[in-house]
This record gives sequence, structure tokens and C-alpha cells, in this order.
Amino acid sequence: MQPTLSAQRKRITSIDILRGLAMVIMALDHTRDFFHVNAFTGNPLDMATTTPALFFTRWITHFCAPIFVFLSGTSIYLQSLRKTKKELSLFLIKRGIWLILVEITIVNFAWRFDPFFHSITLQVIWAIGMSMVLLGFIIRLPFKVILLLGLIIVFGHNLLDIPESAEGFKAGFLWDLLHHANFNFYPIVPGVYLLIVYAFLPWTGVMILGYCTGVFFSQQFSAEQRKKIFVRIGWALIVFFFVLRWSNFYGDPVHWSSQKNGLFTFLSILNVNKYPPSLLYLSITIGPSFLLLAYFENVKTWFTEKMIVFGRTAFFYYILHLYVIHLATTICFLARGHSLSDGFNQPSSRINFVLPGEGFSLWIVWLIWLAVVIVLYPLCKRYDTYKRNHREKWWLSYL
Repeated sequence: MQPTLSAQRKRITSIDILRGLAMVIMALDHTRDFFHVNAFTGNPLDMATTTPALFFTRWITHFCAPIFVFLSGTSIYLQSLRKTKKELSLFLIKRGIWLILVEITIVNFAWRFDPFFHSITLQVIWAIGMSMVLLGFIIRLPFKVILLLGLIIVFGHNLLDIPESAEGFKAGFLWDLLHHANFNFYPIVPGVYLLIVYAFLPWTGVMILGYCTGVFFSQQFSAEQRKKIFVRIGWALIVFFFVLRWSNFYGDPVHWSSQKNGLFTFLSILNVNKYPPSLLYLSITIGPSFLLLAYFENVKTWFTEKMIVFGRTAFFYYILHLYVIHLATTICFLARGHSLSDGFNQPSSRINFVLPGEGFSLWIVWLIWLAVVIVLYPLCKRYDTYKRNHREKWWLSYL
């Protein structure tokens, strides 16, 4: 039995609010990448050099990729309510390949402003694309088998930390692509390098579990039942995180340690591995996300209305915000007296029009971030209106 139209809209609204919130926070991290004075000279999560404000400016953005990937899986399940498995499988494979091509071309140019593509980076859009391709085949399996596969990947992939931690271990291309993702550059052709940031295996597990979570948005569950289930899952994951993290036994390749005071020790506990996303990283990001999904079930405010717009136009927003931020950085670069030639002649491992050690303090970064979000809102609003008024255009489903 198909869900009613009103129920679908209510459910999609709660998902879009959370997705939109993730998109807004994501812009903070990328604004810091391009504008912060220490963005390329230090690690904001380094306990020896960071400050609480800098740490949380970076750490809060850890929620973005898991939410983005997880809810992509949930949205796929919602599509399965109106498409046959054959139709959905073909769509996912085609859209996944399309997203990989977008990552290599449009997204890479947005990050580097390098017309010669000396360096190609595989990041979150690639991971989503690859995961969609794999899910396009996996969805033909029984639901319980899909769920079991997702659980095995997410809860078991950190077993690969054991060989990776061995003395003298060298990942190699395929291992980096699958799991390690240690920011290694691989030559493709002379003068062109591939940088793997997002290994696809853990993210595929996240998308699979997001897909399986979509069942709670079917008519098998009432809104009240769904809210209770999400609250329980959310708190269970948070408690699971702190218990397992405290043990320093499993779930993250980097152990926490006592620091100069209690606050920094707490930061060390929170400082979990994103590349690749560890079990503990996913627990402390997806756990609170379940709580937010439960909270957003019946909330309608000025803020949530704005988040819905960003959530409905997440891919459009993602592409646009990178270009807006990088263009703003380029203007600042030229305003400091540098030339276009200076900007384009950066080493292939760097971002064009960004010099390490140049930039602004953290509070200026926050103001720039807010300005970027404000600028993007009316553009996303217009695009959202266009999408809702032209549902018959098939190509919009790829954007």
C-alpha cells in the first residue's frame, strides 16, 4: 500500500530539514578551508595547537557527510515506494555514474580553479556516486540481506585497521580506494594526479543503512512510532559511542588520551577518524541525527522553512557554494596584491588562489560563512520553485 500524499510530504519535510541543516554547516567547513589563516598550516583537531572554538568549528562539520550519505539512502528507499526494483536499479546506476563524472569535472574545478586538472580529488560526491552504483545492484536482494550487509560493513570495516596499523604497511591504489583513503597522490598520466579522500566501502555501508532506515517512513509505522524508534536508536548510538570510545579497544584507529585539562581530554575523546569514517565517527554523528529526525517530525518554524529549501536543493547548493566561496577567495587573493599568474601557478597539490598562511581570523570566517549562506538562499529558493513547478522534466531527478 502506497503512503498518502500528505504523509509523504510530512516525512520528506523532516528529512529535508535535516539535510538542509547539514548543507548549511558544510559551508562552514569549506569557508574555513578557503579563508582561515591556518587552514593549510595546521590541523584544527590537533590537541597540541587547537582552541575549543577552532576545534568545534571543524568538528561540528563532521555531521555533514554522514547525514548527506545516510539520507541519500533514505531518499532512495522512498523512491522504491513508487518505482519497481528494475527501474530504481537502473536509475541508481546511471545517476551514480553521473555523480562520479560531476565529481571529476565540475566539483574538482570548483575546488581548484585549475583548467588543466593537474590534480583530481575523489570526495563525497564520488563516494555517493559509487555507493549508488553498488546499491543499484544490491537493492535486488531481500531487505534483510541488505540490512545485514550494511551492518557488517559499518560495524566491521574497522577490522581493516589491524593490517593498516602494521609496521611498514603501504596501502596501494585499490586499498586506498576501498578503505584507507590516506590522502595519497597517484599518477594517472604525466602531470596529472589522483587524490583519494573518500574511500567508498564505509560510505556504501552508511548509504545501505540509510536505505534500510527508510522503512520507518512507510505506512508500517505511525509518526509516533517512528519518533520513539528514532529517539531510542539515537540515544543507543550515543551511549554506544562513549562506552566503546572509553575502552580504546575498537572502532577507531586513533585512541583518545589524557590532555592538559578535562576539556581537552573530552575533545580528544570526540576526535574520531573521518578518513575513512570509523564506526565511532559514524556513531557520534548519525546517533544525534536520529534525534534530530525525531525532533523535526512536527516542527514548523521560520528556521525549518529555510532549511527545507536547502534540503530540497542539496546537490544544487553543494555545487554552487563551492564556486561562490572560491570566487570570493580569489577576489581576496587579488585584493592582497597578487596577480592572476600567481593564483594559477600554485603547485598541483594546492588550491589555486589560496596561499598557506594568508587568510582571516576565525570570527571573520564565521561572518563570511553566514554571508555565503544568505547569498545562496534566494538562488536555492528559485531553483526549488522551478523544480516543484516542472516535475515532468526527467533530468531534474539527476540534479
